[in-house]
Amino acid sequence: MSRTRTALLAAMALVAGATGTAFAVDPDGIGTAAVPCTVDYKVQNQWNTGFTAAVTITNNSAAKSSWSLKWSYAGNQKVTSGWNAKISQSGADVTVANESYNAQLATGGSVSFGFQGSYSGSNAIPATFTLDGVTCNVDSGGPGGPTDPPDPGGPANRVNNPYDGAKVYVNPEWSANAAAEPGGSRIANQPTGVWLDRIAAINGTGGKMGLRAHLDEALRQKGSGELVVQLVIYNLPGRDCAALASNGELKPDEIGRYKTEYIDPIKAILADSKYSSLRIVTTVEIDSLPNLVTNTGSRPTATPQCDVMKANGNYIKGVGYALNKLGDVPNVYNYVDAGHHGWIGWDDNFAPSATLFKEAASAEGATVNDVHGFITNTANYSALKEDHFSINDNVAGKSVRESNWVDWNRYVDELSFAQAFRNQLVSVGFNSGIGMLIDTSRNGWGGTARPTGPGAQTTVDTYVDGGRYDRRINPGNWCNQSGAGLGERPKASPAAGIDAYVWMKPPGESDGASKEIPNPEGKGFDRMCDPTYEGNPRNGNNPSGALPDAPLSGHWFSAQFRQLMQNAYPPLS
Repeated sequence: MSRTRTALLAAMALVAGATGTAFAVDPDGIGTAAVPCTVDYKVQNQWNTGFTAAVTITNNSAAKSSWSLKWSYAGNQKVTSGWNAKISQSGADVTVANESYNAQLATGGSVSFGFQGSYSGSNAIPATFTLDGVTCNVDSGGPGGPTDPPDPGGPANRVNNPYDGAKVYVNPEWSANAAAEPGGSRIANQPTGVWLDRIAAINGTGGKMGLRAHLDEALRQKGSGELVVQLVIYNLPGRDCAALASNGELKPDEIGRYKTEYIDPIKAILADSKYSSLRIVTTVEIDSLPNLVTNTGSRPTATPQCDVMKANGNYIKGVGYALNKLGDVPNVYNYVDAGHHGWIGWDDNFAPSATLFKEAASAEGATVNDVHGFITNTANYSALKEDHFSINDNVAGKSVRESNWVDWNRYVDELSFAQAFRNQLVSVGFNSGIGMLIDTSRNGWGGTARPTGPGAQTTVDTYVDGGRYDRRINPGNWCNQSGAGLGERPKASPAAGIDAYVWMKPPGESDGASKEIPNPEGKGFDRMCDPTYEGNPRNGNNPSGALPDAPLSGHWFSAQFRQLMQNAYPPLS
């Protein structure tokens, strides 16, 4: 099944002046009225049996309260799914009508929509478009248009959603740990991410498989079908400047080592033609860029380490370099980490984060074409969907946003955040075909504590706290959370704009040690992993909610794994 790109925010539907105004000229050389409309039709992504297209209509006549666009294909193109408009097709004839939220089309205003289609042979752009029966001017230049065909070796050859029609790699090392736990065989066959969290992990260390060993095993699992391998690229200099438990081996100024000793060797392996039949998903630098927005400057959440990384620019440079180099490999799909709703869902974080991500995707030779999508909730616990309250609810004269739990956030769960943030990313210049991944490895929140209905409407807090699935003390709590459960199983194309639900963080691998443990991995002791800790501004000065007796981050934590199975939602059978 192909992903459906459905816009959820009306504000993202209208873009001003996308194609400009075309003028007809009379024989005397005097400008006459503008052509009533202009249509910009671009093929954005094309492969041997399908394509995606973006269409922008600019209205140069009187304002409209509704609109209908029509065209006919010369070939056998078929529209299979669409977003931001109602699209129907009869034979070669396509009719596109507005959605309720983008029906208004002002004079000089524009509206955009997109779709996915199939074809064989040629995929010519339609010659004529009519808006409400009036013929429009056609602007079909730009990427994907006849004047600028896609680069045969570039991103256009990648499939729209790598997870569609593909199996996903099962890490045998994680699978063995899971199967060794009582009841663990129920999920030991699930795909998880392979974390390349230090230079030594590339070749393997401490008896663990290296990158080539994983890719060789992936080829064995692949057989004759398609297979996705999920890699976590996670070794920035000054890594995770706001959380000691996941600090890394590279010092803040060691951007050179990051490039030459980490990214370059990974690229060399991924570019080996032996692995060209694999779909390699790279999730790039978890918990990095959002720190530059939320944990710097005069904010109470700021840390000196994050101020250093913002000042030296090495997070931006590192992410840009990784995207550029890995994006050169035709079968690699880069997904950039985008935090989660409990991190950047507030107004002062949401748009600035998208802008910062665009800056990183334009650094060190990278472009937005090196970004296939974004991933949210990696190694976190935010509920996928809260059913018992919404951001628009009002209780006892107060908005849900005023509750202590929501705390003026614009989002209450990961799905709504991921879909809205995708639209924001497109609005700042990322390709409209980008997809989102949501890590559901630990956000099920099942078990006996899972609410079955809304909370009491005594106050807005009793309403939200009584109905929310996410049972953390505070959304800022991130380390080995007590009461958490496995979430939705990995699945391709589960919702509009979402490429897949994934278990990028392998369930049962610790977030960080509960006490200081000397180690050669560069990992420090973070009090947020200490169950006795009373918090800091980043979790509203609340208790940490962490499980006791946890090992170093990335090491197997049996008690956590058993809890995750016990509290799984959907439940394990």
